[in-house]
Amino acid sequence: EGIVPGGGVALLRTIKSLDKIKGDNADENVGVQIIRRALEAPLRTIANNAGAEGAIVVQKVLEGKDSFGYNARTEVYEDLIKAGVIDPTKVTRTALQNAASVSGLMLTTEAVISEKPSKGDDDDSGGGGMPGGMGGGMPGMGGMGGMM
Repeated sequence: EGIVPGGGVALLRTIKSLDKIKGDNADENVGVQIIRRALEAPLRTIANNAGAEGAIVVQKVLEGKDSFGYNARTEVYEDLIKAGVIDPTKVTRTALQNAASVSGLMLTTEAVISEKPSKGDDDDSGGGGMPGGMGGGMPGMGGMGGMM
């Protein structure tokens, strides 16, 4: 399927397509705004992690076109494809489709049941699994519960 500019730019460029969407009610319009913010999040996070101000970087990249973006490694605004900052199109598309699918599921779900953590329970064993340890997760990453 090819490549797209990396660094969150490909997702940011899809925001313009949201301008055409008008919800049937206030809730749907809020949903569009949530998606807009979610599409900004990868670039904002990359910029923040690089020590830049994420909101400013997002705004400057939005003012550009095509593969113009922020190269966090060099801290330069440039053509990211020419700079080699790329993502596979299929990976970016699939991530966006999966996020939309989960969002749709959450919007149509009327109730969610979750387990209330007990006081003082700082075990982040990942849930699932048998009681007394052997929870999910990788060894050495806080996921083996009572095994350590």
